[in-house]
Amino acid sequence: MGALWKDSIYLQREQLARMLHEPLARLAGRCTEAWPDRQRLNAVLAQGFGDIPHCTFLYCMGTDGVQICDNIANDGIVPGYFGRDRSQRPYMKEAVPAWGFLLSDAYISQTSRRPSLTALQVVRSDAQTRGYLGADFDLRNLPVTSELYEEPGYWRQVKGDPSIRSNVFQQCRVESPMDGNLEQALSILEELLADRGVFQCQIHFSSSQATIWTVDDPFRYRILDHEALSDPDICLVYPRRPYPGHAAIPQRDIKRILSTLRALRLTDPTIYLRLASINLFNGMVSLTFSCDGSHYMPHEEFLLKDVAFWF
Repeated sequence: MGALWKDSIYLQREQLARMLHEPLARLAGRCTEAWPDRQRLNAVLAQGFGDIPHCTFLYCMGTDGVQICDNIANDGIVPGYFGRDRSQRPYMKEAVPAWGFLLSDAYISQTSRRPSLTALQVVRSDAQTRGYLGADFDLRNLPVTSELYEEPGYWRQVKGDPSIRSNVFQQCRVESPMDGNLEQALSILEELLADRGVFQCQIHFSSSQATIWTVDDPFRYRILDHEALSDPDICLVYPRRPYPGHAAIPQRDIKRILSTLRALRLTDPTIYLRLASINLFNGMVSLTFSCDGSHYMPHEEFLLKDVAFWF
């Protein structure tokens, strides 16, 4: 998982750096003539602010990380920042590459408490480093230049609470109301998933409820309690819908998935299923067991494992 989302972040940062490097380098060149005069630097940054796309603040620092001018924003000078020691901020702890430009990792801003990042451009004159031109950016204002991150489709395992894992063999499953009527409850969920427009379902076996999302109203969930999961009439509340043609899980596999979930819930009194979810569009099944460990896996791989594999 880490490699995929980090690759996506890398591509996004690379494109942002290409967009920001040249205008910041030009502005840093103009700062050398005013360095280190506070008022003159304020004027240079105010004049060049519009050349730095999506910027929130511009400022200059000495090599010690102490600010030598005010913050400059789109509407002018922002008082209260002159003399600020930025040497311990995350972006000042990163090594600036030899070419003199750094786009920092994202961090949480001290003032706005929002995800932000900073671009640093080294200011040089007579082959000597005078300090840094800093440009702060609110992540909300930056364009998304890469495609939406896509969740990986391979099997992942996530360890849960260590205190639960250490006591797993000292516990025993207590039959929930759903357990006593599990076959009927899962038949109702099969109908909803296969024929009634439900595309995601979370089954909470221990608390005897299910949370569902429908294609007709995908941004809001609905909760089916034990009473609803015991009454097939609940299906009448949800209109029939054709099975989505672009679903990653074939309609014929829904029954097999639910049957396997039933076995994982009831087979062993110590290692048993507490929570499971199915999403038709990403094709994944998730499982959380009594040991608090969770698995996220493609439905094809899930169906290839027999029940004995899990115990």
